[in-house]
Amino acid sequence: MKIGFCGTMSVGKTTLVKSLELLPQFKDYHIATERSQYLSSLGIPLNTDSTLKGQTVFLAERCAELMREDLITDRTVIDVMAFTKCAKSISYLHSNPFVDLAQNLIPEYDHIFYVTPYGVEIEDNGIRETDKDYRLWIDNTIQVLCRRYKHKIKNYQLIEGNNEERVRQVLNAIEKSKELVG
Repeated sequence: MKIGFCGTMSVGKTTLVKSLELLPQFKDYHIATERSQYLSSLGIPLNTDSTLKGQTVFLAERCAELMREDLITDRTVIDVMAFTKCAKSISYLHSNPFVDLAQNLIPEYDHIFYVTPYGVEIEDNGIRETDKDYRLWIDNTIQVLCRRYKHKIKNYQLIEGNNEERVRQVLNAIEKSKELVG
């Protein structure tokens, strides 16, 4: 099963993935969490300064993750699409074909969970953008993309609340989808 979490920066996706990693049912899963510090150390511009080359690296990482059978990741191709659409240095002439390519990977996820930013304060980790307006812009773009490509998403759910509540929502959604299949 391939499980992806999408959402703007600093909403608790990594914390949630790390909590799921501790559960016995996910002991054999590949866990992919935030790589922004590593990518920044390579000189890849992030956030509003991102470039088409940088976003291509991010997309390549998501593709590599999707080659695994059992995966839980704190970023999806939808996130990459949103950050590409919101980058100041990437014109729509380049971002639109990029998004058209990336959207083909959405059906690879068995579950995509959208993590809402509401009620979660931005934490400054020295890498992520802390501008509230930019955070909201990314969030809105992710929501628009999720609606636009809803037909490609096998199982989609908004999750909210504290981390414990989010874990419960994820487990319930996975169990429910198993019941529908089985």
